[in-house]
Amino acid sequence: MTLRRAAAALALAATMAGCGAPGDPDPDPPASGSAPGSAPGSASGSAPPGTSPAPEAPTAVDPAAPALTRPPLARDADDLARRLVAAEDVVRDPASSEQALQQAAFDTQVLYRQLTRRRSWQPAVLAAAGPHRRTVADHVEARTQLRRLLSRPATTVPAWRIVAPPPLDELRRHYAEAERTFGVPREVLAAVNLVETGFGKIRGFSSAGARGPMQFLPATWAQYGKGDIDDPRDAILAAGRYLAAHGGGEPGRLDEALYAYNHHDGYVRGVRAYARILQRDPGALAGLYRWQIVYLSQRGDLWLTHGYRRRTSLPVEQYLRRHPDRLLDAATD
Repeated sequence: MTLRRAAAALALAATMAGCGAPGDPDPDPPASGSAPGSAPGSASGSAPPGTSPAPEAPTAVDPAAPALTRPPLARDADDLARRLVAAEDVVRDPASSEQALQQAAFDTQVLYRQLTRRRSWQPAVLAAAGPHRRTVADHVEARTQLRRLLSRPATTVPAWRIVAPPPLDELRRHYAEAERTFGVPREVLAAVNLVETGFGKIRGFSSAGARGPMQFLPATWAQYGKGDIDDPRDAILAAGRYLAAHGGGEPGRLDEALYAYNHHDGYVRGVRAYARILQRDPGALAGLYRWQIVYLSQRGDLWLTHGYRRRTSLPVEQYLRRHPDRLLDAATD
């Protein structure tokens, strides 16, 4: 395929279904003709030869979506463990409101990023995680491995739109259909969708020209895709078709297939870690689906809220002067 490595390292930290935070007030209109699904670290591009870009409608914040509070960083390992377990419990509680689910998912996302950076805290947090111990360990593994794909944090914020993803039940149907058709586990397809574009929340072109929610290069789409590269169902089925063609329908060859999708061992191990979480607990998908788009920059983790849109990239320092509240963590490791 070959998909953009930086994409995986950044998008995996991000998911943001229906965030109610204020839209980005930057005056730039959306890029005309930009395709859904660019990966983090990507730049704007042009439409494939022979196509005419279609004008895009402006992206608006859903006024009915819950408003989220920026999660504070944990004070110490005990504080992180307590808050992480509480948030994971909320995500799995069928009685949780949408507001509570959104906030708990965001809390877990920020706390997992902090925990991955604080290696000395990890033994204590794992010991206190109770029934979530294996989930916590796999989150740390996923974040650690996918971070390896990024050589250095970004100096600019990307030319993207951040939008609401397709409904979760719809995505589940697409993953199941691809599994039935091609034999690739649905949890692996969901993990790839998360890592590549946060389930389709990121829209734009990658610098490698990859497009759509599963980040196909146009030439690869011509070989493995059917239908619309930007359509979630068509893209997920194409990913299943591609992975199966490289052995992904056989348990012993799944790593080989993922390596063909993105030529980096960290990508393979990161995707497999997220897939393990979903295989043990399918309900965990509800939390990952609600993750925000968090972008690793030279100043640290930036929250690109629902409604963010830029036609061109912008230096991080300039962006933070406009939006200082978007800095979640000043660490860059």
